Amino acid sequence: MTLPEKTVERLSQYRRTLIECLAQGKTHIYSHQMAGLHHTTAVQVRRDLMLIGYSSVNKKGYNVRELIDVIESIIDHPKGLKVIVVGMGNLGRAITAYFTGKRPKLSIVATFDVDENKVDRVIAGVKCYHLRNMQQFISENDISIAIISSPPETAVAITEMLVLAGIKGILNFTTTPLNVPHSVYLEEYDMITSIEKIAYFVKGLGD
Repeated sequence: MTLPEKTVERLSQYRRTLIECLAQGKTHIYSHQMAGLHHTTAVQVRRDLMLIGYSSVNKKGYNVRELIDVIESIIDHPKGLKVIVVGMGNLGRAITAYFTGKRPKLSIVATFDVDENKVDRVIAGVKCYHLRNMQQFISENDISIAIISSPPETAVAITEMLVLAGIKGILNFTTTPLNVPHSVYLEEYDMITSIEKIAYFVKGLGD
């Protein structure tokens, strides 16, 4: 069964919260507590967890460690997936530094750029290679996911290279809309649109 995209997003968010709860020494959590942390409803939380075949009959609520394991079994690839970052400007560096080590089943194994001052250096803990070597690297190292954080005007050409190399998923951080074949999953994050969305709702709140 393929889960709805929004459900997968919420499951990822639930897991992040559960990991934080575990670190704080909490062993159980109720659906209404989860809902409050994610600005949703207890009904939605229960519906999401029922979709992955999990329900709690414990009066203490959901077992935190157990639920983390269940979500991981649904979201994560059993063997793990390798990720690359294309474009090592300020955004690319920030993405690499932030994500590295966050999830054991997703690892950033290389970054790429055309700037000779960055090539063959370790940046944010990951080695940077020249863009001309990207397709060969992908095919030789079984890379599944690419994050594009390059200048917007280069995004289309980079995407074409990634698709030809066999990349299965792309996260686009540029403002350039991309087109990919059905064999590639595309997620586009436009920071400007997100801020404008916030500004619209702030305007509605008045002074």
